[in-house]
Amino acid sequence: MSTERIAGILLAGGKSSRMGGGDKSLRLLGRRSMLARAASRLAPQVAALALNANGDPARFAGFDLPVIADTLPGHPGPLAGILAGMEWAAATPNRTHLVSVACDTPFFPADLVSRLVEAADGRPERIAVAASGGRRHPVFGLWPLALRPALRYFMEEGATYRVSDFVERQDFALADFPMLTLVQGMVDPFFNVNTEIDLMIAERIGAGLPT
Repeated sequence: MSTERIAGILLAGGKSSRMGGGDKSLRLLGRRSMLARAASRLAPQVAALALNANGDPARFAGFDLPVIADTLPGHPGPLAGILAGMEWAAATPNRTHLVSVACDTPFFPADLVSRLVEAADGRPERIAVAASGGRRHPVFGLWPLALRPALRYFMEEGATYRVSDFVERQDFALADFPMLTLVQGMVDPFFNVNTEIDLMIAERIGAGLPT
């Protein structure tokens, strides 16, 4: 699958209640925001990139990214951001897939997209989801745009908004990623920042990564 067929969405639409509210994606990790880190990591892997966030888009003006709000009311979580990203990507002819990434996961693999494409194995309606250390990370996925109607119906039905619940109703595959080997020990590349303590841990992880 050509990269030209794949768009990317950075998910920053959730509330950061465990970090005092506000935009978690704009918090600094080292000298750069987590959003800037995620954008620079995903941009080389996709043909186009957008940010899913709700509220005033002007606060992201410095990132030169289209800001896509949820298209469903109530901000029901990352699955709504994935749907909004799929609908945005589908507006460009010849785009067939969307890759989703969470902004609060600053060390996700630089080969994320190619490995997800490999896991999908050319099946046009197969979702591919990242995994590591025996755990799935369904927010990091390759989504066929052809599944837009199914996803919208699933969400409007409203029984559940869990990403994994939708994935498990579809044809899907896992792309398993190895742990990062650092001086500090083995680290999950999908370590995500939910609290102030997590942010301090991420600072230490970042210090052990090659520049």
